[in-house]
This record gives sequence, C-alpha cells and structure tokens, in this order.
Amino acid sequence: MTSLKLIGLALGASLALSTAAFAQDITIAVAGPMTGSESAFGRQLKNGADQAVADLNEAGGVLGKKLVLFVGDDACDPKQARSVAEKIASQGIPFVAGHYCSSSSIPASEAYADGNVLQITPASTNPLFTERKLWNVARVCGRDDQQGLVSAEYILKNYKGKNVAILNDKTTYGKGLADETKKALNKAGFQEKMFESYNKGDKDFSAIVSRMKRDNIDLVFVGGYHQEAGLIVRQMRDQGMKTVLMAGDALADREFASITGPAAAGTLFTFGPDPRKKATAKTIVDRFKAKGVDPEGYTLYTYAAMQVWAQAAAKAGTTDPMKVMKALKAGAWDTVLGKLEFDAKGDIKQIDYVIYKWDDKGNYAELDPGKGT
Repeated sequence: MTSLKLIGLALGASLALSTAAFAQDITIAVAGPMTGSESAFGRQLKNGADQAVADLNEAGGVLGKKLVLFVGDDACDPKQARSVAEKIASQGIPFVAGHYCSSSSIPASEAYADGNVLQITPASTNPLFTERKLWNVARVCGRDDQQGLVSAEYILKNYKGKNVAILNDKTTYGKGLADETKKALNKAGFQEKMFESYNKGDKDFSAIVSRMKRDNIDLVFVGGYHQEAGLIVRQMRDQGMKTVLMAGDALADREFASITGPAAAGTLFTFGPDPRKKATAKTIVDRFKAKGVDPEGYTLYTYAAMQVWAQAAAKAGTTDPMKVMKALKAGAWDTVLGKLEFDAKGDIKQIDYVIYKWDDKGNYAELDPGKGT
C-alpha cells in the first residue's frame, strides 16, 4: 500500500472520528436581540448562556455529552424571531433560552411548539406567554401582572393625590405592563391624569413632554424599553421638569444611564431582588467578574434557565423536550437565583419584585423598603 493511500485512509478515519465526536455533542440555543436597540439585553442573555455552557461542560456536560451553543438574533422583531425559531427547530435543537422581548417570545413559542423545542425565557414577562396552554414554555422571571402590581402599590403609597401619567410604546411588553399598572391603580380608586401611547423607536417626545408639563405631572410611568425611556427623561429635564419617571425591568441595564447621563438620578424601575447579591450566585458572579463582565439584569436569569434545563434533562435521562418539560414541572431546581419550582403553566412559583432607583453616577440600587423612597 502506498504512503499516499495510507495518508488518505488515516485522514478518512480522522474525519470519521471527528464526525462521531461531533454527533455526540448536544446543541442548545440562546435567542434574543443580539443586534438592534435592545442589544444590551441580548448581550446579557448571551453572556449568561456562554458562562452556563462553559460551566456545565467543565462539570461533565449533560448526560455525559458536551454542550454546544447556537446563538439566534431576533433584534426584538416578531417576524425575525419566528424565523429564528423555525431555524432552531429545523436543526433538531431540543432547548432554547430565550427570547428577551415578549413580542418575540410569543410568536417564537408557537414555532418551537410545532418543532418540538422546549423554551425557557429568562426575561419575557407578558402573561400571555404562559397563558395559551402550550406544552413547551416556561420562564424563570415574573410576569407583568405581578410587577405592575408592585409599581401601583408604590405609586399609591407615595403619590396619592398627585398627578400621574401612564405612557406605553404599543409593544406586547410595554403596553401590557402599562395596562397592568393602570388596572391595579384604577382598582384602588386612583385615576391617572394622562394615558398616552408612542411608537417604539421614536426620538422626539416634545409633544408628550409639553403636555405632561402643562398637566403638572408628578410621576410618569413608562411601559416601554430603556432607549425611549431615557430620551423621555432627558427631554423632560430639558424643559425644566422634575417629574419622576418610573418603568419596568427593561431599565435594568447601565446603557440607560449612558442615554440620560446624570439625569438618570431618581428614575425608578421594578425588577427582581438583585441576583448578584444572592449567596447562591456568589461563585458564578466571581467568575463573571474575573472576565470583566458585570452579570447585571437578565444575565443570571439566563444562566438559571440553562441550569434548570440541564438538571431536568439529567432527571429525565434524556433531552427529549416533552419528557424534560414533564420533569421540569415536577421538580425543584437549584440555581443561581435560588431554588425554583414551576406551576402547570410554566411560571415560577417564587415571585418577588422590588423597586430600584438610579443615581447620578450611572448606578442603580434597591430602595430601602422601610423608607419607600
């Protein structure tokens, strides 16, 4: 046999072994806005997923197999999200941590259900996500009807008899959160002075700001994302207004302060208790910081979503999505967020929202619950 033939046989054997090794890997996915106006949150999701995959592989993988991460970019666009979901399903990927925007997670979930993919969102809070009786959906965050209630309670306590405006950006997330906050306020007998919508992506809020100034608005609740909320704050200050802006979890990224500058000071938002401060997250937080990454916002929620799936798959003894989901809903899982359990819809049973406040140095911290301000 010639040396050329030997080389060819060796190369063929090497390729065969490589293909066999690759076939043993388990590809899972993370999907969210890796580009676009909400890319800061896409980075949070990707950072969380990257670290979780690295740590799981270091610990031996899942079911003895190495994990490989596929990253899907939906740019928070519903059509693009559906396309990403169909691509993930077509590749036979059994699990996705995603998406970020509720307007992406909801249409994507239908494609995942049809394509046999288990979906755990770290961040989508619109109630509809888990209210359609789909077999394949779960989330490790709370819901808008929960954080809207917390916002309303704060407003009722601190702004009784004051003028409050409620704005929303017409998106599934933004309008949903604004509606839930309004509902809770109105149920308590509090009537907002103003209720207005704007379009996501708008830059000029002078007309809305002028109206709020005319109506002597003391607090404006914004159901929307950090880009527009930041511009509203800046334009209020430009008109000499001291009105406090309050919003939801979409302000949980330091990019908000890069938009507002020192004008961020006093801005309020709802989010879960800071996961970076949990004892269950200390080791992982240290690993992130060693890499120069601040695991803020939904970074650790994404990490937790990966942990839940990996533990449920190990418990089920398979990556088959339906069997894993059955195990997931029947168990209790140790995560960086603490122990998590899920109800029949796929919502977590451990829900807790708190109020955060931005300072003029680009940092945010939980309000002292004893002071309420």
